Amino acid sequence: MDSFFTEVFILKFIKFCIVGFSGVFVDFGITFICKEYLKIQKYIANSCGFVMAASSNYLMNRIWTFQSSNPNIALEFTRFFIIALIGLLINLLIIWALTGKFRVNFYLSKLVATIVVTLWNFLINAYYTFA
Repeated sequence: MDSFFTEVFILKFIKFCIVGFSGVFVDFGITFICKEYLKIQKYIANSCGFVMAASSNYLMNRIWTFQSSNPNIALEFTRFFIIALIGLLINLLIIWALTGKFRVNFYLSKLVATIVVTLWNFLINAYYTFA
């Protein structure tokens, strides 16, 4: 297990979380604007925020976290985005379960979903997209 949690791996996770934290502002900001001001249905608003954050996160993770030099940016972005879409499904499922079944506040549910999806995204991207 020590070989799994190397200093480099932990540093990448910290960078990924910093990038993800900036993505939270993009995600929540777009979601809030779409839901509260544009009156878009909450799941569609959530999807818009999530997709915008995933796109900005790809660029920052490519450059800073994983320092990718892969010349096939289209393939790398496609992989990243597919992983993000799977993460979006996980995100929506958690929000649906917490808000619909357990009557948890929408934004608290979104926060829980964001934490779970962050772990999913990091592990899959570290070992697949940017491997």
